[in-house]
Amino acid sequence: MTSSDNAASSSPDPTVQPVPSTVVQQVDAADATLHNPRLAVIALGSNLGNRLETIQGAVDALEDTPGLRVTAVSPVYETDPWGVPEDSQGTYFNAVVVVRTTLPPSSLLERAQAVEEAYERTRDERWGPRTLDVDIVSYQDVVSTDPRLTLPHPRAHERAFVLVPWLDVDPEGDYPGRGPLAEVRSSVDDSGVRRREDITLVLPS
Repeated sequence: MTSSDNAASSSPDPTVQPVPSTVVQQVDAADATLHNPRLAVIALGSNLGNRLETIQGAVDALEDTPGLRVTAVSPVYETDPWGVPEDSQGTYFNAVVVVRTTLPPSSLLERAQAVEEAYERTRDERWGPRTLDVDIVSYQDVVSTDPRLTLPHPRAHERAFVLVPWLDVDPEGDYPGRGPLAEVRSSVDDSGVRRREDITLVLPS
């Protein structure tokens, strides 16, 4: 870990320590301005550059999106790259956020891709290293086979680096079309997923 990766280590971890009542009030007040909001789960990942700063920037950019409020941020996990030879890439920092939003899925996807592009995400190589992934894992209870945005994410149920942090922020949650999230998570190997107790993300206030 570089010193820059540790830049946010002094910030409180909202999934371990109680969220201050003032923050809860601000989130509730913001949610009151959203008409019929939907819950969405978004997975974040980075294995290039300042990984922690990039993921925190993505959280902040999502919170700055009109019609969207970030309501929960998971701990940070360091994970081995998926689908590539061992030691061919650096490890990832991964996290999951839960949001309330009035944006339809297509608009949420556009915003996710815009955030990726802001961090110069490239798509030249499948499973290649990337500055930032912003993946919509689920959107309320929507099940869709739309090739542009399949919901829930078609491979998230196989990925411990998504399921482990998701369960942290939504322990009673369901995986749309697959049942209780805890049961889905218990079926995957999490040996390559390591919680980073020394660094945290900050819930926007």
